[in-house]
Amino acid sequence: MAYKTILVHCDASPKVGARLAVAVDLAQRSDARLVGVHVRAPFEAPAFFDGTMPMDSLFESYESAATVEEKAARAAFDKAVKGTTVATEWRVADGYVDEQLEIQARYADLMVLGQTDYEVTSPIPEELPEAVVLATGRPALVVPHIGATKAIGKTVMLCWNASRESARAASDAMPLLKTADKVIVLLVDAKSTETGHGDEPGADVATWLSRHGVKVSVQRDVAADSDVGGVILSRAADHGVDLIVMGLYGHSRLREMVLGGASRTLLASMTVPVLMAH
Repeated sequence: MAYKTILVHCDASPKVGARLAVAVDLAQRSDARLVGVHVRAPFEAPAFFDGTMPMDSLFESYESAATVEEKAARAAFDKAVKGTTVATEWRVADGYVDEQLEIQARYADLMVLGQTDYEVTSPIPEELPEAVVLATGRPALVVPHIGATKAIGKTVMLCWNASRESARAASDAMPLLKTADKVIVLLVDAKSTETGHGDEPGADVATWLSRHGVKVSVQRDVAADSDVGGVILSRAADHGVDLIVMGLYGHSRLREMVLGGASRTLLASMTVPVLMAH
């Protein structure tokens, strides 16, 4: 399988260029169609509205702001693809951003989303990447605020715990794993079990990947105080990793998400893009 449709979320944030740069590069390398999606938030009267201001004025103000944001997002998208040969498509959807991206993602091979910025007040839900991945079954490439300092997919770390989620993430990342110069399979606190890692943790997944032509090595590690996320980030830095691949745990029903500690740590402190799947 190859990525042939890549969807990138385009909001009006100053950091949208970071994720667009990654999306454009990946689309070029994959010969994929790049679909930029901007979501216009629905009009909502202020909670403190007492009827003293005409509703028409409030709506005009909303419409003006929404138009400005849409134009800024489109300008960023056009700037990112200018001078490339990437096939592109631009879409504008009306509604709540998580719900609209969930719909759009069903018809894409990969989503490119931005890391949540907890220091900026934004209408974008804090758990947007997790919510969309958990709700759609599609993989997402989450780009950190700082962007990617180098092209992704040369040195990849696959976080493996022999679970359904890690198997799904590995399969969804296969187009990148097959073309990587090096793939490090990281196992943390792995134990031999008949229903999980087998007699030699890491051996089975390494064999499977090698049959796909993946240049794979296995690293086993331990996590003090169960800080698996910290171990992943440390080993990624040690090996100069440019992409982390991992499974995402939890459920999205009523948005009552229960994420693993490693997932939360990576999403909060990521320094390189993370491809996650559920």
